[in-house]
Amino acid sequence: MATNYKESLSRIQPHTWKIAFIFAFLALLVDGADLMLLSYSLNSIKADFGLSSVQAGMLGSFTLAGMAVGGIFGGWACDKFGRVRIVVISILIFSLLTCGLGFTQSFLQFGILRFFASLGLGSLYIACNTLMAEYVPTRYRTTVLGTLQAGWTVGYIVATLLAGWIIPDHGWRMLFYVAIIPVIIAVLMHIFVPEPQAWQQARLQQPVAAQNSKKTSAFKLIFQDKQNRNMFILWALTAGFLQFGYYGVNNWMPSYLESELGMKFKEMTAYMVGTYTAMILGKVLAGMMADKLGRRFTYAFGAIGTAIFLPLIVFYNSPSNILYLLVTFGFLYGIPYGVNATYMTESFATAIRGTAIGGAYNVGRLGAALAPATIGFLASGGSIGLGFVVMGAAYLICGVIPALFIKEKLYDPQKS
Repeated sequence: MATNYKESLSRIQPHTWKIAFIFAFLALLVDGADLMLLSYSLNSIKADFGLSSVQAGMLGSFTLAGMAVGGIFGGWACDKFGRVRIVVISILIFSLLTCGLGFTQSFLQFGILRFFASLGLGSLYIACNTLMAEYVPTRYRTTVLGTLQAGWTVGYIVATLLAGWIIPDHGWRMLFYVAIIPVIIAVLMHIFVPEPQAWQQARLQQPVAAQNSKKTSAFKLIFQDKQNRNMFILWALTAGFLQFGYYGVNNWMPSYLESELGMKFKEMTAYMVGTYTAMILGKVLAGMMADKLGRRFTYAFGAIGTAIFLPLIVFYNSPSNILYLLVTFGFLYGIPYGVNATYMTESFATAIRGTAIGGAYNVGRLGAALAPATIGFLASGGSIGLGFVVMGAAYLICGVIPALFIKEKLYDPQKS
């Protein structure tokens, strides 16, 4: 086994991180696209299966619950089996099972399969960000990881364009059939991208450490150490409120524009492309801003700015200003995720990084799983817009916690 790791280390060249970035970017692109397929097909599925608003929201909650479980175990698996290997496995899981959604015939079938497909969605996000954090030097890590997060948003745009092209003429099932394509990315990444040096060296040292002491699990290392434990709890809370707001809005924004603002489907998809384009810019500039002004300030600025702007969209929209509101919102909406990966990976040491990030981020996601169903409940008794105001409050809290309590740059992922 040690020989295999030494051979793999020899494959890492100065340009290898660029190859890893391309594949990680494509992986998050298909992750983001897959996530949005449900949002754009939600009204069609609701009509086809005869679902209530609460049931429609529950499909989004099944997605987030699956992502949470997948992310927790995916983070542990990254530490145990390797970052690249889990990226590959994750893509295969969600690609094959998402394709299978096109064959479902009921709410129960769709919900169960969506949950299991989402295991791969959740683990992929953790694995890609941990992989790149360990490949990229500190001086421009946030810029690169912020750009990496833009891959997710490019995926949103791809899904938006596909939905606008496919659903009106071919129906929602065809949209899910195309999810089989990312299998190609998984196969190529397995061939061309080695595990990062920090992880491989940690694996080489494990046999020696095992001879000298009884092995301690990553979870014990997290909760036995006060600093690790406190950091884990703070990030779990922050991630919970971030994702409660993010996925609640993300899941219902297309339906809000269609049902409450009266947009036609193709008009709505055009507006969403504008929103997501601004979000890409927000993520990339957030990465650059965080390298210059700090992770903490940038994260808090984006989260609190989003909290302020959500009520503006609900109470002050008009046909003449809605595009400008959505574009500005998209820019602010992207900032916390442009910083999140670097900020979190620098909060934990290499030996526990994958487990800690996967655990904290996805324990938070379990709470966020309530968001789509919450908006669905509010929509059945009031409006989707009312739900968006609740999401704004969640964003405010997720900005205040790191601003007050989470220090930045505690560890360098390339060294410790």
